[in-house]
Amino acid sequence: MKYKTLIIDDESLAREMIVAYLKEYNEIEIIGQCSNGFEALKQIQDIKPDLIFLDIQMPKLNGFEMLELLDIKPVIIFSTAYDQYALKAFESSATDYLLKPFSKDRFAMALHKAMTTLNGSRDPHPSEKDETLYQPESLNRIVVKHQEGIQVIPSTEIDFIESADDYVMIHHKGKKYLKNRSLQWLENALPKKQFIRIHRTIILNLSCLARIEPYTKDSWIAILKDSKRLPVSKSGYQRLKQVLEE
Repeated sequence: MKYKTLIIDDESLAREMIVAYLKEYNEIEIIGQCSNGFEALKQIQDIKPDLIFLDIQMPKLNGFEMLELLDIKPVIIFSTAYDQYALKAFESSATDYLLKPFSKDRFAMALHKAMTTLNGSRDPHPSEKDETLYQPESLNRIVVKHQEGIQVIPSTEIDFIESADDYVMIHHKGKKYLKNRSLQWLENALPKKQFIRIHRTIILNLSCLARIEPYTKDSWIAILKDSKRLPVSKSGYQRLKQVLEE
């Protein structure tokens, strides 16, 4: 059996080195090479590779953002020049993390781990959402899929986020985008002093807030600059008050 393998890296020399190393392995079938995350997304959805070699720092979409958009997830070996992403890589269920420049022996170790995984009981194409996938220290943009393609939204341009069953609805410049994440994940990821959980179902960008008005004894209404009205719970009001008074 041959394992379909895709190489994703914006540096042609890095791709060529991986191709050269893989020539010694008859079990590997290289099905393509991609130089950016957008191109890789389409190839992965169309071809469904068993294994990918994935760079992290790439133009347009980085490696972690690309993984977030996948409906399936192959076995992953990260290949990067940046050692600070190692923990996040393993949190995203990577099989191994190759730090450039890596030796042929180190490459062989990583490939052996991947082959062991592929030969084992793990399904290389899980479809369920993994909430441990890349929990960033501070999220400065969000990538979403929609009917027109892929939208990259700077976090500063988000108005608010609300829960929508197993998804979240991101409100941005009068448009709404669904994303397969939990509200808790985004609350942990977004800048704490800018995004406040004002209700169990809503995270608000403080820059969009115009004023707060009482509604009932233990609840309030947040009036946004575009006149939208959002519920504020008692605990949400305390969070708002604490941040606004700092």
